[in-house]
Amino acid sequence: MHGERFPSAALLAQAPDINPAVLKMALGAMQRVSDLGINARLDRLLLIDYTKPSTEPRFWVFDLNAGKVLFRELVAHGKNTGGNMAVRFSNTPGSLMSSLGVFLTANTYFGKHGYSLRLRGLEEGINDKSMERAIVLHPASYVSEAIVAKLGRLGRSWGCPAVRPEIARQLIDAVRDGAVLFAYYPDEKWLRSSRFISEDLYASAD
Repeated sequence: MHGERFPSAALLAQAPDINPAVLKMALGAMQRVSDLGINARLDRLLLIDYTKPSTEPRFWVFDLNAGKVLFRELVAHGKNTGGNMAVRFSNTPGSLMSSLGVFLTANTYFGKHGYSLRLRGLEEGINDKSMERAIVLHPASYVSEAIVAKLGRLGRSWGCPAVRPEIARQLIDAVRDGAVLFAYYPDEKWLRSSRFISEDLYASAD
């Protein structure tokens, strides 16, 4: 069903470096959000693939109505999630780790990092403490090619998906108020328990 409503072929043509199985999983999760009657925007999809190093673009924003990629960006992970590679994830307050799973974008606000976007986790025990943890999409000066050249990786957040300041406002305004964010890593506990992921799709993403 996900393939009928949210076809991946046009998106894959524009994002050849994305894992096709992960994109299909994200589109399937978005379909499941819709099927469950969760109020969400169906015109945008955000996808983070944490199997990729922080030195590579691993964050995509898709315009599903137009069938095109709006953003392909670097994104930071949590300080305790790993160095260049993300390897550990948590839902626990104070863990300084990134969280996996399906989120909805919420409201914007001005915080210590500037213009930021709250994220509401939809998966119990996986990311549902995102509001309590203040896991938000925000700009950060430690997300840049210059930092990569200096450190061999991006700087790291306290668990937030942080992006380049130059594109943060434009990206946030494109996805605010109810878009689906799919944050992927092949974590067996999450994949097997998630109500948003079908077994045939996660098996093909290995």
